[in-house]
Amino acid sequence: MTIATSTLSRHARIMAAFSVLLAAVLLPLSFTGGVISTPAIQRALGGSPAALSWLTNGFMLPFGSFLLSAGVAADITGRKRIFVAGAALFCFSSAMIGLTQHILMAGLLRSLQGLAAAMILASGSAALARLYEGPERTRVFSMLGTLFGVGLAFGPVVIGFITDALGWRWVYAMLALLSGMVLLIGLVFLPGAEKSQQQKPDGAGLILFTAALMLFTSAVMLIPAFGFFSLTVLALFLSAMLLFIGFVVRCQNTPNPALDISLLLRPCFAGILLLPVATCYCYVVLLIIIPLHFMGGDGMSEARSALYLLALTSPMLFFPSVAAMLTRWFSPAAVSATGLIIASAGLLFLGYALQSSSSYFLLFSLFITGAGAALPWGLMDGLALSLVPVEKAGMAAGLFNTVRVAGEGIALAMVSAFLTEMNALNLQKTVHGYAPDEIHHAAAWLGGGNTERAAAILPAISRTLLRDSYDSAYMFLFRVLAAVTLACALIVWMMLGRKAPE
Repeated sequence: MTIATSTLSRHARIMAAFSVLLAAVLLPLSFTGGVISTPAIQRALGGSPAALSWLTNGFMLPFGSFLLSAGVAADITGRKRIFVAGAALFCFSSAMIGLTQHILMAGLLRSLQGLAAAMILASGSAALARLYEGPERTRVFSMLGTLFGVGLAFGPVVIGFITDALGWRWVYAMLALLSGMVLLIGLVFLPGAEKSQQQKPDGAGLILFTAALMLFTSAVMLIPAFGFFSLTVLALFLSAMLLFIGFVVRCQNTPNPALDISLLLRPCFAGILLLPVATCYCYVVLLIIIPLHFMGGDGMSEARSALYLLALTSPMLFFPSVAAMLTRWFSPAAVSATGLIIASAGLLFLGYALQSSSSYFLLFSLFITGAGAALPWGLMDGLALSLVPVEKAGMAAGLFNTVRVAGEGIALAMVSAFLTEMNALNLQKTVHGYAPDEIHHAAAWLGGGNTERAAAILPAISRTLLRDSYDSAYMFLFRVLAAVTLACALIVWMMLGRKAPE
């Protein structure tokens, strides 16, 4: 039965919102689940560094690439239809991952899971914008960001303990169960589609954008294996650039574009789009590389690694609410930029803390970084949708989440490529008697945080030398991440400060 939003009872509205908010916990669980359970999957199913990294990259690639398409589809065909279909696909793919016996099939199913996540996130954000207005919308989106933070904060701990106690397959059984709950609640309580006044969606534009983003992200992901100047990588970058140009031209010359380019010409909205990019480099990438460092470099168990990671993720539980409170006295630009500056300082500390023997210094550095990143994190979802009319909420949510999730996938691929190349350069200077391919293969394992496999490939090389290369790469990486975060803070200050969101 189709129920209009305006006729929903208070109970039905709460339950409809609950289905979206539950999904906000589910998605970061699926993201961290792929990371924390990767060593256990490698022990059970084997796999190369590329195949194992695909457990994360394969999820992020379709997740980011299809968000805009999912947002536009939600505006046209109905938020509920896309949301329910995404939840069903997520439930199916999660259950199948838990049953698979092959690493390649696990990677393929993770890609399917990423596509489902895109459908859930884009349509769910748009559904919340339709369910609530004014101050209630601000509060519910603040809750959305907080719950996403809860998933990030406790996800690694939950996944780590399940992996240690029951095995990695139970992780995906839990994800299937939670997505099944999202599916049932959304199916019953989300309001049906209201009659859309929009024209037929610009399918050609959506295809151009999705293909361009997938090619660009794939090119970045292939750099560790092929090198930046390889023919394959350069061809992918060139193809992506041409498709992006075609997409922009298409949007400017069609009456119903997939993306309203004028949104990007608003300095304030463009500044908001930079916030998720900044948090990719000062927070999200750490959710991947820090556990791998703990488990692969330091030999921690999944559960112990996840407990240490709480120092980074726990600020997401309360600092987003602190950010919302601070906007009573300070502008969103000031709060967001200050948070990024704090995160930048935390990253500098973290580079030294990972090489020190002080657990307190490490925990302090992680907490400072997470607290700084949490301040803009708590504001950016609500700010993005506050600048557009409700009929374009799906497009705005799709664009904002595309920048966030695609940025995360690209940032993760860039960090992985950076660590591999830094280790390769370090080893080439000090290691002799091995072929370049062997050195690069060992560097790929080091970049993925697996010093044991790197040592097995280069058995004549001392563990001290390998560890020195590993630590040097991480130290330089955190300096680069701190510089990128600081630059984003300055740009956000200038762009968001031009005009306060209405």
